[in-house]
Amino acid sequence: MKIQFGFNGGRKYKLIWRSLIILMVFCLALLGLHLAFNLVIKLPRNAKSPVDGVLVLGGSISREIYAAKLAQQNPKIPILITRGSPDPCIVWVFQRAKSPMNNVWLEICSRSTFTNFMFGVPILENWQVQKVKLITSGTHIARAKWLAKILLGSHGIWVDLIVAPEKGVPGNHESWAKTGVDLTRSVIWAFLSQIIKPHCSEVYRLSGVDLEAWEDRNFACERQGGLKQNSRGASHRYSALKATRPRVGHGVQAFEVTSKDSHFVRP
Repeated sequence: MKIQFGFNGGRKYKLIWRSLIILMVFCLALLGLHLAFNLVIKLPRNAKSPVDGVLVLGGSISREIYAAKLAQQNPKIPILITRGSPDPCIVWVFQRAKSPMNNVWLEICSRSTFTNFMFGVPILENWQVQKVKLITSGTHIARAKWLAKILLGSHGIWVDLIVAPEKGVPGNHESWAKTGVDLTRSVIWAFLSQIIKPHCSEVYRLSGVDLEAWEDRNFACERQGGLKQNSRGASHRYSALKATRPRVGHGVQAFEVTSKDSHFVRP
């Protein structure tokens, strides 16, 4: 009786494991098909579409200066700045350029280039972006390019890369080890992100930044931005402060876009 119970129990567990393996293979096959559709069908199709989104990787105020020029030329395009300079610095950059801010969004959940994309891709997908301008710096271009091709391309979003002009010595140091780690986890995330969509609760319009709330906070804008923090927050007086994150690269080009409405509101 005990032997028979053990035998039946063994068959039962084998059946459960076999079912789980079959289910896992089936799910992986579905993910693979979805990924293949994005890469083979959507990506080439979206390459022919007009640019309808801008993604700014945080790390240098020069990228936000460039984004302000694009916003001035193309006010209907949605711009997402991922973990950029302190909010007032970005506001002052756009004010100085007389660029509209209502279609510019800040995302402050990310902590690295990889998480810039991890949190940024779901937002771009929600905006139904098909082709995005990616703004980065010269020394950052290799890693940003590969991560963008993997993480945006796996969702069918075509990428046009822009190198923002920058002054000074870059503060970030790229390495093959860092690039290798990011590429490895990007390939894995390209599969997982087909079903996992990280949500950032800290996404809000640039036009909604409360400058008065920043008056007593300790922050500084990069020297190359030519901006100055003062007690009144929204002042238009600009002068250099000691750089906090000097970074590094070029060119501005105009492009046509179709605007996408966003459901994000300031938390």
